[in-house]
Amino acid sequence: MAEISSLRIDPRSGFCSSNSTFYSKRTPFPLPSNRSLDVTTFISSYPHHGKTAFIDATTGRHLSFAELWRAVDSVSACLSDLGIRKGNVVLIIAPNSIFFPIVCLSVMHLGAIITTSNPINTSREIAFQMADSKPVLVFTTGQVVPKLARSSLRIVLLDDEQVTVEATRQVRIVGTINEMIKKDPTDRFQVRDRVYQDDAASLLYSSGTTGASKGVISTHRNLMALMQFFPYLTFPEDGEQTYICTVPMFHIYGFGAFAIGKLTTGSKVVILSKFNMNELLSAIDKYRVTCLPLVPPILLKLVKEADRIRKQYDLSSLQSIVCGGAPLSKDLISRFLDKFPTVEIRQGYALTESTGFGASVHRAEECRKYGSVGLLSPNLEAKIVDPETGTALNVNQRGELWMRAPSVMKGYLNNAEATSETIDSEGWLKTGDLCYIDDDGYLYVVDRLKELIKYKGFQVPPAELEALLLSHPQISDAAVVPFPDEEAGQCPMAYVIRKSGSNISETEIMDFVGKQVAAYKRIRKVAFVTSIPKNPSGKILRRVLMKLAVSRI
Repeated sequence: MAEISSLRIDPRSGFCSSNSTFYSKRTPFPLPSNRSLDVTTFISSYPHHGKTAFIDATTGRHLSFAELWRAVDSVSACLSDLGIRKGNVVLIIAPNSIFFPIVCLSVMHLGAIITTSNPINTSREIAFQMADSKPVLVFTTGQVVPKLARSSLRIVLLDDEQVTVEATRQVRIVGTINEMIKKDPTDRFQVRDRVYQDDAASLLYSSGTTGASKGVISTHRNLMALMQFFPYLTFPEDGEQTYICTVPMFHIYGFGAFAIGKLTTGSKVVILSKFNMNELLSAIDKYRVTCLPLVPPILLKLVKEADRIRKQYDLSSLQSIVCGGAPLSKDLISRFLDKFPTVEIRQGYALTESTGFGASVHRAEECRKYGSVGLLSPNLEAKIVDPETGTALNVNQRGELWMRAPSVMKGYLNNAEATSETIDSEGWLKTGDLCYIDDDGYLYVVDRLKELIKYKGFQVPPAELEALLLSHPQISDAAVVPFPDEEAGQCPMAYVIRKSGSNISETEIMDFVGKQVAAYKRIRKVAFVTSIPKNPSGKILRRVLMKLAVSRI
C-alpha cells in the first residue's frame, strides 16, 4: 500500500490525482503484528460483553460464547485425533446451523483449510469440487449423505437424521458433531502445527469475474482484516445488536459476517437453517432482531407484501437492513422507506476474492446516498479503470473497479492463469464490476462489466432496466439479458414474472420502459417465466437466461 502521508489526497472524494487512486476515507486500523497467529485464536481474544453467540431459530437452542469456545476446543481436539493437520482441506456441506461456525473455527484453529459447498448441489457438482479441493474429511447432514455415495472420505454427521442402511454401506461415517462437542479437550492435542498469518484458512468457491467456479484461497491474514472491520462498525449508541442470518454460511456473506465475523463484537446471531419468509418474520418478532441482512429479491418481497406483513408481525425492533449481492435502485429504496420509515437501509459491496471486504454504509447520514454501496472499507485502495484502454479514471467516471487491500485473496486454487488475469503484479484485484466513485467518495455499482449489453455500440446496463421493470405494479420479478441481433449486435431482452392475477402484455412492458429510457436502451423482446435463476447471494444468473434465449432462436 502506498505511503498515504506523502500523497495529496482530496479529503472530500479520497482521490489522488498523482496516481489516479482512490483512498478510503475511513480511519485505518493496524493488522496484528504476530506472524504466528490463526484467525480462530484472533477472534476468541476480542473483548466484549456478549453472552449469547448463536440461537437456532427453529429449535430455540442457544449457544453462549463460553459454550461456543468450549465446543471449538473439543472439536479441534477430535479433529487432531482423526489426523487432521495443517494444510489439510475439510469440507462442510450443510445448511445454516449453530454447528457451522463450530466446524469452521475448529478446522482453521488447527491450520487446516475449511471449504464449503451448497447442500442443494448435485452429486456431480459436489464431486467436481471435491476433485478440485481434495478434502480429507466431510461434515454434512444425513440428507446429503446419499450424494456422497461410494466416496472414500470419512464423514461426520451434523444432525441426527437417520441415514439409510444402503447409504451407510457406501460411505464411512466416523462420528457426529454432538459426540465431538461432548469430548473433554483437556490435554488431548497430540500434534498442533504452528500456524502463520499467510497460511491458507478458507477455500470458498466463486465464479470470479467470469467463467467456471474456482476455489478462492483466503489466508488467516485476509480473514483477520475482515474480522477487525466488525468492531469498527459497532457504535455504543446503537445498543446491543441482534442479527438474523438469512444468507447461506457457505457463501462469503454468511461465512465472513455471521459464522465468524459478529463473534468479535459480542453480538447475538439468530440462525435460519433455510430461507422462509414467514419463519424469518416470526424470528424477527420473537427474538427482537435489530438488524436484518438480506439480498435484493427479499427486499423486493418485503415491499410488495408490506401491508400483510405489518398486520401479522411486530417488526418494531428492527433498526436496519443490510443489503448486498446486487445493486438496489433508488426507486426500490424509496418504496421500502415509504412502507418501513423507521428502518435504515445500509448497502454494501464485496467479493469472495476480497474476502468480504469492499465498501459499506455505516451511519444514518450515509444512508441518504441512495443507490450507493457506501464508502471504501478501511485500508482499501481503489481505481476506476477504462476497460477498453486500461487508463485509470477520475471522480464520477465509469469503469471497472480495481481494489487493493490486505483482505485480497491469495489466489485461485490450482489456477495460476485465472489468478494472474484477476490480480495484477502490483496486487490490484480486477473486480469485473462497472462502477464509479462520486465527489464525496461513495461507490456506485452500475453492473457486471461482462454483462453489459452492446446495442449498436452503446452500453446498456441490465440492472438499470431491471430496476424500471420492478417498479411496475404488475411485475413480480424481472431480469434483462442481451439477445443476438443481426443489425444491432445485441438488444435488451426481458424475462418477466407477472404478479398474481396480472395479464400484462409484452407490448405494454416494452412501452412502459420505452417511455422512460433513451431509444438505445429500449427492451425489444419479452418472455414470461415463473422463476428467475439466481445464485445464493441474489445475483441473477444471466448466463443461464442468455443460453435459454439463444436456444429459442
